[in-house]
Amino acid sequence: MPMFIVERQFAEKFDLDEPTLQLVDQYNAEHDIKWLTSFLSADKKRTYCLYECADIDVLRQHAADLGVPLDAITEVSEFTR
Repeated sequence: MPMFIVERQFAEKFDLDEPTLQLVDQYNAEHDIKWLTSFLSADKKRTYCLYECADIDVLRQHAADLGVPLDAITEVSEFTR
């Protein structure tokens, strides 16, 4: 399945509480999105999330439906050494 990095810029420090996390997990399960990992910038205003899903449009709809920013989506492949 294709993998994508999603970059998000937040106006305030990012803080994901448990109820919101459960909502995101439920949405992802219903839309065949696998959230692999995320990174948070030192200032806590940017996230870089790695997902597996069918295509970029699924992630665009994900951001719109959940009301979260979406600054860039990049399709990636795994590089191992």
